[in-house]
Amino acid sequence: MGHMIEEIALERGHEIVARIDVGDAFDLHGADVAIEFTTPATAKENVLRAWAQGVPVVCGSTGWKVEELRIENGELRIEGSRIIVKDEKGKTMLVWSSNFSVGVNIFFELNKELASAMKTQPQYTPSITEIHHIHKLDKPSGTAKTLAEQIQNLKIRKFEDLKIESIREGEVPGTHEVKWDSEEDTIIITHIAKGRRGFALGAVLAAEQIGASHVK
Repeated sequence: MGHMIEEIALERGHEIVARIDVGDAFDLHGADVAIEFTTPATAKENVLRAWAQGVPVVCGSTGWKVEELRIENGELRIEGSRIIVKDEKGKTMLVWSSNFSVGVNIFFELNKELASAMKTQPQYTPSITEIHHIHKLDKPSGTAKTLAEQIQNLKIRKFEDLKIESIREGEVPGTHEVKWDSEEDTIIITHIAKGRRGFALGAVLAAEQIGASHVK
């Protein structure tokens, strides 16, 4: 992801001032925005280190409690599939999403619309299946959790035990399927990532939005 984010950022005319890997000094001098894609175990510390240097963060790491990050006298709010943290001056310091892909965010909207349509159709039962590469550490995926939360938050019926099946195989970039099943028929919506470029592009676009808002 790091190499792909760098490639896209350069294509879009941005300058890369720091590349930080395990064991590297955490120096973001000159950076307007940091993009963080690491692991559940390191994401929180990385965000706090960036904040300590006054650098806002776009974070795509899942499997950790983003809600724990607070800024004194600041604001934390949830906008769709994103969590946004602003400081006391209203400056955006964090944009986190379970998935920055433009296509997935459209898929999130479809998921909400379909779930809403099921309010009057109690014969249908939802389930979610997600498939990822064998290197993915969190299970279920952050995207699958977001899809489940969207269904549960509509409070259509009690879906506390909404089934999520996680499959890890090969080098699959990411497939998510939401199924509503009944005795009469089955309705399925699916998003299939063809690669990781879509995730990287979405993260760069988010970083551009933060940068533009700070200039204003």
